[in-house]
Amino acid sequence: MSDTSEIDPTVIAELTRLRESIDNIDAAVVHMLAERFKCTQQVGVLKAEHQLPPADPAREARQIARLRELAESAKLDPAFAEKLLNFIIAEVIRHHETIADGAR
Repeated sequence: MSDTSEIDPTVIAELTRLRESIDNIDAAVVHMLAERFKCTQQVGVLKAEHQLPPADPAREARQIARLRELAESAKLDPAFAEKLLNFIIAEVIRHHETIADGAR
């Protein structure tokens, strides 16, 4: 959409406004994920110090069920929310394994 000369300026303005909102939300998501990973890093250290396994399947299942409920109430596809959380959990477990390997 490089040639905008034929598009109604109010459409361009609305598109710009919406994209700025999306950019702000993306930035907030990144910052929230960074905070989440700071906490999970601390969990990984605690688990390593006490020889606990990097994964906790029971907690993961509870979190997935919880997130699916939150997604439904927020009108977000629960399957998408579950896929996102599974991706995050896999990364957290990878971090916990790395921390545990370093503690040995």
